[in-house]
Amino acid sequence: MTARTGTSTMHIGELAERTGLSLRTIRHYDDVGLLPATARTDGGFRVYSQDDFERLMVIKQMKPLGFSLEEMADILELFSQQDAGAAVDRQAKLAAYLEKAVAERAKMARNLAQADQLIERLGGRG
Repeated sequence: MTARTGTSTMHIGELAERTGLSLRTIRHYDDVGLLPATARTDGGFRVYSQDDFERLMVIKQMKPLGFSLEEMADILELFSQQDAGAAVDRQAKLAAYLEKAVAERAKMARNLAQADQLIERLGGRG
C-alpha cells in the first residue's frame, strides 16, 4: 500500500512508537481533524505516511507551548499554504503565532529556572 505521496506507510502502532505518543492521542488528533489517516486498510486500520509523521511531530512541538487545537489546525494550514496571493496575511498570522510561542517559551524557561533553584536548595547547595 502507498500513501498520497507515494512513500511507504506505517500503521498507528509504528507511528506511536516513532513519535513517543500514545495510540489514544493519535486517534484523538485524527478524530478532531488535526491528523487524518492517509488511508485505511480493507480492515479499517489507520495507515500513515512519512508526511503524516512529520505533521504529527509539528503537533507534538506545539502542544507544550499551549496552543489550542484550533490554533494548531490554523498553524498547520498556514504551513501548507502555497498561495502567493495570501502571503502577507499568512506572514502576519505566523508572526503572531511566533510571538505567542516565544512568550510561552520564556515563561517555561522562568519556571525551569525556579525549579533548578529549588533543586539546588533541596540538595543543600543553596
